[in-house]
Amino acid sequence: MATTHAAPAGWWFRRPSIIPGFGLTFGFAVTYLALIVLIPLSGLVIRSADLGLAEFWRLASDPRTIAALRVSFGTAFVAAAINVVFGVVVAWVLVRYRFPGRRLVDALVDLPFALPTAVAGIALASLYAPNGWIGAPAAALGLKIAFTPLGIVIALVFVGLPFVVRTVQPVMEEIDREVEEAAATLGASRLATLARVLLPGLAPAILTGFALALARGVGEYGSVIFIAGNIPYVSEIAPLLVVIRLEEFNTAAATAIGAMMLAIAFALLFLINLLQAWSRRRYGHG
Repeated sequence: MATTHAAPAGWWFRRPSIIPGFGLTFGFAVTYLALIVLIPLSGLVIRSADLGLAEFWRLASDPRTIAALRVSFGTAFVAAAINVVFGVVVAWVLVRYRFPGRRLVDALVDLPFALPTAVAGIALASLYAPNGWIGAPAAALGLKIAFTPLGIVIALVFVGLPFVVRTVQPVMEEIDREVEEAAATLGASRLATLARVLLPGLAPAILTGFALALARGVGEYGSVIFIAGNIPYVSEIAPLLVVIRLEEFNTAAATAIGAMMLAIAFALLFLINLLQAWSRRRYGHG
């Protein structure tokens, strides 16, 4: 009579694997993460702590610093929200339709990844300047784009769009069209199908794309400074103010601005991660 041997239970049971074990891969991952991310950020936090609470608050609450942070985070948030709408539309077109030039359009989505940010900034400034191809007609209508926060939003939309498209696109490809057909068969309108069938499944990916676009927008420098105008209290971004303070050899102020940006960005990303976790539990994904 043949006997069967049950596999041992418990967390210590390891299945055979062709890749190195947990200890080696985990140690490498933690070491790499510490060297690239944790140690530099810890240095910034420690350096800002050395300033003392009173000095740090004095530097961080400077009106010019507050204005720059407001411009950076405000424009990044608006650009990320715009990218969510149009990024989902672009991903939908690329996934659901076949048309001539589709592969070209798909490749153009990644162009902001490959294009140097300074080149993008110069091109956008030339287009949207008061004498540019787009800026001139807009100026005739009384709308100034370049050298205003609106120009910053346009630059951040340009650099942030691929993050939303490439995050949503693979998830959208996994949604079976039969789900939409079943909803239509049951009498659901197109709007109801979009709101109750498609968007719940896409919500975690959309939030991830929004977070990535927001994070990229907050730290963007090269594509913004050429179109922003860099006017203090109006269109000056926080990364540029950090560079200005360093050029003035005011490392304390630069450290305070960097710490403020780190704290606000961490809080926003933490909130977005909580929303992602809630959406996965709410709709049964992950």
